[in-house]
Amino acid sequence: MESKPPGEDVNNVVSMRQAEAPKRWSDRLSDLAKTKDKALYIQLFKHFAPKVKAYIIRLGLVETTAEELMQETMLAVWRKAHLFNPSKAAASTWIFTLARNQSIDWMRKQKYPEYGLESWHEEPDDESDVCEQVVTSDRMAKVISQLPEDQAQVIYMSFYEGRSHSDISARLGVPLGSVKSRIRLASGKIKMMWSDDV
Repeated sequence: MESKPPGEDVNNVVSMRQAEAPKRWSDRLSDLAKTKDKALYIQLFKHFAPKVKAYIIRLGLVETTAEELMQETMLAVWRKAHLFNPSKAAASTWIFTLARNQSIDWMRKQKYPEYGLESWHEEPDDESDVCEQVVTSDRMAKVISQLPEDQAQVIYMSFYEGRSHSDISARLGVPLGSVKSRIRLASGKIKMMWSDDV
């Protein structure tokens, strides 16, 4: 294992975020689906409700609307817990996807987006940034896992390890042009899969 150069194991891309994800929330959500235990739901609510509300505000909705959509999202967690599949996504990814979908549905019904300019903050909200990072990282890991192995490998080495194209070429023993070509092909596929998923 130690003799392998970094980036050779493409499975690192997928397992990286999953290993870091708090499995305990996924386990609790799975248990909620089986038992409908109100105490478990309260734990999930206390942990995720403020984060979901902050996430919805970051999407550009005003606080009162975010509060309402957060309530609907958490109610959907209670009602749809049986649809959660921990092998496909972490609990946070699933819940924030519900929140995003609730927000998009609301905006479509309004036929225009509602922006809360009065609540605009120049300073980033660290907590909501973490939430968005979790969702984005999980989505990106899912997208990269669908790439051919040679393309996922160069993407991993380039963007996660920060290696130059020439370094990747030397480590993999492939021509520099092939590395650039793989990155270009992979970037196009990532862009397409990413936009399809939105």
